[in-house]
Amino acid sequence: MDLTAFFGVLLAFAAVLGGNYLEGGHVEELLNLPAAAIVILGTLAAAIIQSPAQDVRRAVRLLGWAFGRNNQDFKGSIDRIVQWCVVARRKGLLALEKEAEKESDPFVKAGLLLLVDGKGADVIRGTLEVELITAEQRDLQGAKVIESMGGYAPTLGIIGAVLGLIHVMSNLSDPDSLGAGIATAFVATIYGIGLANLFLIPVANKIKNLVLVRYQYQEMVLEGLMFIAEGQNPKAIQQRLQGYLR
Repeated sequence: MDLTAFFGVLLAFAAVLGGNYLEGGHVEELLNLPAAAIVILGTLAAAIIQSPAQDVRRAVRLLGWAFGRNNQDFKGSIDRIVQWCVVARRKGLLALEKEAEKESDPFVKAGLLLLVDGKGADVIRGTLEVELITAEQRDLQGAKVIESMGGYAPTLGIIGAVLGLIHVMSNLSDPDSLGAGIATAFVATIYGIGLANLFLIPVANKIKNLVLVRYQYQEMVLEGLMFIAEGQNPKAIQQRLQGYLR
């Protein structure tokens, strides 16, 4: 789990609840199940209507990626690429098949198997670039789904507030409950704005950044595999890949 992201979510909740407490409010004043249902389900419904089913499913998976382990080990991968080059020069490209079996990353494994098959640098680039670009575009589409939900949530919050006010105005015969009823109605607005600005939009932006970092990582791996196919020596490969270190 990405503890930094998890801490950020906790801090967002603490900011809202802490601010409410300092203003003399109570937690129960912010609890409103109908408002939560309107904002959350309405926002999800809008995203489902807007986006293809595969993009919505990908967005759900990307939420797990945003809060999971997602660091790309650039330095460690450079060391592995150099080691693969050493193995290829000493034992031949066929020896990389054992290295491919150790890899859990499908992209890296596919690249190594292309080397084992004796494919040239141009073929390796052409094959892996399709996978690299396709994965990037699909994940960016998923991030856009989450980002669009951040645009819908505040509007759904306003709808929830208006519905609450309608309910309050229909009970004018009980003046004593008007103040509490109006306050409760505006909880939906807090839910909508808070969900958008403290969760959905930040998460969408984080996913975009993760996609960019992964693209750079896979591009580095691709370059390294091409250098091996071209017969570059290990020292030269290491020096040329240093520019990818963050």
